[in-house]
Amino acid sequence: MIAPLLLDRRGLLATAGMTGLGLLAGCGGARAPQAGVDEGKPRRGGRLRIGTIEPTQAGNLDAHKPVGAGIIRGWAIYSKLWEWTKACEPTGALAESTEIAPDGQSVVIRLHQGLEFHHGKTVSAEDLVYSIRRISDPQLASPYAGLVAAVNRDTIETLDPRTVRLHAHPGKGLVALMDTWISFGGIVPTDYDPVHNVVGCGPFRLKSFKPGQRSTFTRFENYFKPGQPYVDELEIIEFKDQTARAYALQSGQIDLADLVPVEQAQLLRRSPGVKVVTSPTNNVQSLDMNVLHPALSDVRVRQALRLLADRPDLVKRALHGEGTTGNDLYSPHDPTYDHDIAQRAHDPDKAKWLLAQAGHPSLALTITANAAGAPAALVFAEQARKSGLDLKVERLDAASFAVPAPPGRAITTGGIPARGFLASALHYDAPDAIINRTNFHDPRFGALINAALSQPDVEKRKPLVHEAQHIQHDRGSLLIWGFTHVRAAARDTIGGLVAEKTQFGGWRVDEFWRKDA
Repeated sequence: MIAPLLLDRRGLLATAGMTGLGLLAGCGGARAPQAGVDEGKPRRGGRLRIGTIEPTQAGNLDAHKPVGAGIIRGWAIYSKLWEWTKACEPTGALAESTEIAPDGQSVVIRLHQGLEFHHGKTVSAEDLVYSIRRISDPQLASPYAGLVAAVNRDTIETLDPRTVRLHAHPGKGLVALMDTWISFGGIVPTDYDPVHNVVGCGPFRLKSFKPGQRSTFTRFENYFKPGQPYVDELEIIEFKDQTARAYALQSGQIDLADLVPVEQAQLLRRSPGVKVVTSPTNNVQSLDMNVLHPALSDVRVRQALRLLADRPDLVKRALHGEGTTGNDLYSPHDPTYDHDIAQRAHDPDKAKWLLAQAGHPSLALTITANAAGAPAALVFAEQARKSGLDLKVERLDAASFAVPAPPGRAITTGGIPARGFLASALHYDAPDAIINRTNFHDPRFGALINAALSQPDVEKRKPLVHEAQHIQHDRGSLLIWGFTHVRAAARDTIGGLVAEKTQFGGWRVDEFWRKDA
């Protein structure tokens, strides 16, 4: 019998044994951020126009394979089993309850009663099974299949019309499932088609879609959150660059812009009628060292590069001070994080000694960067040159950067949204991680991660994570130099945009309202 480790819709933990699991997914500590201004009671009505960045004409509406701005469109059309609170902790959405077995090998998920898709079909266990199998279907090749990689798609049990039991693959665990499968991968009906039957159970129904241009939506009256969404209509407008989008916000052509770069935020803060909301997060900023590169295969070289990083300087110059320093470890908010690991120092002399010991006193490497990572790459290259290293920066456009890196690539700028330790590992450097650009594979580290994924008890999980973090810190491949703040901007006629611990504040399309409605 499965123990009642229960997380309900409000995120209340039903047993003390579940406390660790609930905190696992927190993105910045347990304390919820506070809104700076009381904006009053939400109003119903009006149209909300959100500007997104889409440099190409590509785009689709697929719930499990979104392209570009499709991620934000997905938040409008599709709902998930769980969602982030503003404190970045998982809470039930479509899921009424989630019960993790004591061994972490299975999970029972029960849907709320009376959930409805846009075309009137009741959301059932059958749809949940279909959605899991669709996102994990090798033929679909979803980029988010890794979020449910631990789930054995062939052994799913339907317990009743609202309840399913998922089982893990042998050697895997499901402790982090709520933390991994939360942002993407909406629940869709069994008759779903991403072109001809685009329906979900999200806050808005699709009205029209022009790839690379705009999408329009209307309020779904039977949305599972009573009274939401607040606006009657939603319009998502796509821009090719940040400058055009900023001008559109300044001139009132759009109402809200998400994930605003620091440079644009500085401009918008001076613009009449515009507010910028900054959210401190634990979103990772990193330089990812490929261990398949001949020089970087030597742990001494990786250690040297970490010692060459002046982290406060990187935060100051690459992030304009809008962030905090890192220690080559992700998820410092996680309850299992080992805070006794000393902050790595900036020590060029020791770095030079390590490079000499490794036989690379005058090492030359290339850092491959996208637009977001280029400032950090340039700053770090400058820091390293002071110690005699020749680091060149290669800038790639978004499309070229997104493709799998060639084996010979040395260093790549990286980063992931804040998640709990296990979920971050499954994204970054654990066995079967979905974006492991470093090719780091350590047998002991992998064994520890798998053991932790099968241990729901946070106190029993701590020593496993602590040992794994020591491996990461001593011989890992991630130079995590900082954590960035995230910014969203809106016209002052828009209510509901507040600081939070996630990077998704600008995507909460069901919570925004027009003050002038």
